[in-house]
Amino acid sequence: MQLIDTHTHLDFPDFDADRAELLARSRALGVERLVVLGVYQNNWQRLWQLVQQDDSLYAAFGLHPVYLDQHRPEHRDELRDWLQRLAGHPKLCAVGEFGLDYYLDSLDRDAQQALFEAQLALAAEFELPVLLHVRRAHAPTIATLKRVRLKRAGIIHAFAGSAEEAKEYLKLGFKLGLGGAATWPQANRLRKTVAGLPLDAVVLETDAPDMAPAMHPQQRNSPEYLPEICAAMAELMGVSADELARSSSENARALFGWTGIGRRVG
Repeated sequence: MQLIDTHTHLDFPDFDADRAELLARSRALGVERLVVLGVYQNNWQRLWQLVQQDDSLYAAFGLHPVYLDQHRPEHRDELRDWLQRLAGHPKLCAVGEFGLDYYLDSLDRDAQQALFEAQLALAAEFELPVLLHVRRAHAPTIATLKRVRLKRAGIIHAFAGSAEEAKEYLKLGFKLGLGGAATWPQANRLRKTVAGLPLDAVVLETDAPDMAPAMHPQQRNSPEYLPEICAAMAELMGVSADELARSSSENARALFGWTGIGRRVG
């Protein structure tokens, strides 16, 4: 089984004590590639240094809506500088993590929207896919994406929307990121939605260190758990774990423009 974790935050201090060992264990379990996402300007350099140290890691840079108060106008310019400087570099795979978060009332929605659209414009300029955070904001996100119409789409991270919203994203060319959330038995609506998704619609992710699956409650999430997440999602979708691993990895490789399907790296 070969897997790709399309969403991690392995640069976070949560992993400083055992990052190398964790990655070795993950590789032994079949996790062949992992995307590490930037969330604010201060972690981009640390993230970039990290992905250069391991052949299995790839970088995305973005300004996450939850850190809205930390972002400054000049950070948008710095993001463009990073993307321009690294344009075409094999380790740069996307713009993200960014998007809209309507769950937290303290986050100004107009400011979020402006930042969202600015980063969509950068993704369009550099022809990179986007890795989107969408929390209780599917309607405005879909409306914006319909208006912007990216040449390359991306992933709706930690998808937890309805079947109708899933269809809208798929029509726009997006993949849906599935991780720990749908492993929880109480997530009834999401589990029903996942059960109806076609194999070409999904990619797998952990969001490590956050969003641990039901099999590892109240623990630090880890790419090591991706095979268990894959098995749980496959059961919901009525396919074998190997089949989901193969299709989700092919979806991720196609999205990021990675060649050598089925070939291990490192």
